[in-house]
Amino acid sequence: MRDGVAPGETNSLELTALAAGVRIGNWRTDMALKVELKPHERIIIGNCVITNTEQRSRLLIDGDNIPILREKDILKPETADTPAKLIYLAVQLMYISPDARANHGTYFNLIRDLITAVPSVWPIIEAINNQILNDDLYQALKECRKLVAYEKKLLDQIEEIRRRRTLSTAA
Repeated sequence: MRDGVAPGETNSLELTALAAGVRIGNWRTDMALKVELKPHERIIIGNCVITNTEQRSRLLIDGDNIPILREKDILKPETADTPAKLIYLAVQLMYISPDARANHGTYFNLIRDLITAVPSVWPIIEAINNQILNDDLYQALKECRKLVAYEKKLLDQIEEIRRRRTLSTAA
């Protein structure tokens, strides 16, 4: 018996540490990722697509370097209708693929074309590239979301300019 706890049992400090995923002495615990799914929501775990049933559910996912994408973060090829979304799709494919390098060619062709057309995207592209080089493809996807948002801002500005020109020529 140690600290009033019988062998094989845990005290409240150890349970708290277990829940928090912290180290106590030489004992290390890792906290599993907790994912709550809405009814009929999909999630990609590894190379599997999981679809929830009619009820909310909770998954505990434990493992190293397993690609996980919630439905809200999944871009389908048919909705990749802009250059930034195509780049997001290429990085997404790198993230969920067992061989990320298989999509590097597509990715680098896409970013070359976008940088040529819109040089102001370079800082975002550089952040994405750094994450890819560090083999942190999930963070690269997060940076891609910034690229998609920036592209949308630019397209909205162009649309506003066109709208104003149309109004001024009609007057």
